[in-house]
Amino acid sequence: MNKIRVLVVDDSAVVRKVFSEELGREADIEVVGTAPDPYVARDKIVNLKPDVVTLDIEMPRMDGITFLRKLMKYFPLPVIIVSSLTEAGGALAMEAMEIGAVEVICKPNAAYSVGDMSVQLAEKIRAAARVNVQAQRQRIAPGSRPLPANSSSALALAKTTNKIIAIGSSTGGTEALKEVLPLLPANSPGVMVVQHMPAHFTTKFAERLNDLCQIRVKEAEDGDSVLPGTCLLAPGNFHMVMRRSGARYYVNVKTGPLVCHQRPAADVLFNSVAAYGGNNAIGVILTGMGKDGASGMLKMKQAGARTIAQDEKSCVVFGMPKEAIEMGGVDEIVPLPEITRTIIRLLQG
Repeated sequence: MNKIRVLVVDDSAVVRKVFSEELGREADIEVVGTAPDPYVARDKIVNLKPDVVTLDIEMPRMDGITFLRKLMKYFPLPVIIVSSLTEAGGALAMEAMEIGAVEVICKPNAAYSVGDMSVQLAEKIRAAARVNVQAQRQRIAPGSRPLPANSSSALALAKTTNKIIAIGSSTGGTEALKEVLPLLPANSPGVMVVQHMPAHFTTKFAERLNDLCQIRVKEAEDGDSVLPGTCLLAPGNFHMVMRRSGARYYVNVKTGPLVCHQRPAADVLFNSVAAYGGNNAIGVILTGMGKDGASGMLKMKQAGARTIAQDEKSCVVFGMPKEAIEMGGVDEIVPLPEITRTIIRLLQG
């Protein structure tokens, strides 16, 4: 099997060394070179032809965002953004994802151990290597048109206040969610989303989604109620669990071990929705690498929930949906542009 060829671009010699050493332990990954800035990286990309590039944002001579724009224009290939756990880093990472980066990872620090980083970095590299960047860029829409607030779909949801929607996604999910969520009418049942992202990146992503959607989107806080017209996004590096007290649904946001190499993990959310939501729930699994969410979606289906998976053709990486389908946890397999309408149809039914 050919190894995945990786170029590490970072002005920190320590980060270049750590990434090279950690990835060197993976049998299917090879670091073919490193670069301290975009000018050196440009020449190495041309000469070494890596499959995946990890790219720091803050670098001398040329920042990572400027370099990414040039790379996507002249030499598009899968790029994983490496950034610090800061609000500024989160905003820049969101900009990088919109330009064409396929994943985000944090530099190791006190809150994010080298061990956790190395496992997630290897998984993200494997996912990125499967991405057809040209096709992904063509799929990115400038913005989905919401359903009219007075449409029959929106009006029919007035009687679904006891329903809930749970969504899990990973690689390619930031763009997929920007197609699914803006189409939900303002009186949609409460939504909970797990997107594999580190801390602070989810904060900025929630703000971006809130600007696009008719429903309110916020990063979840411990104890938040799951309310109609609101979407709770699991905060990076924390699991989100749904609970129920009488007729009230709410979430616990907590730490805990990685599940399927992830925190937050879709399986953690889906398992709790199966336990407390039952047939009041709809589960959706979108594009992503790995198997997170598959077993939880099966439990949701067994508990009476209706379940939807994104189809292979519209996925950036057909990993998580494929695992859920093969496990038997999926009722309907739907192209990305039809997922929101399928959700509304199931809610009406």
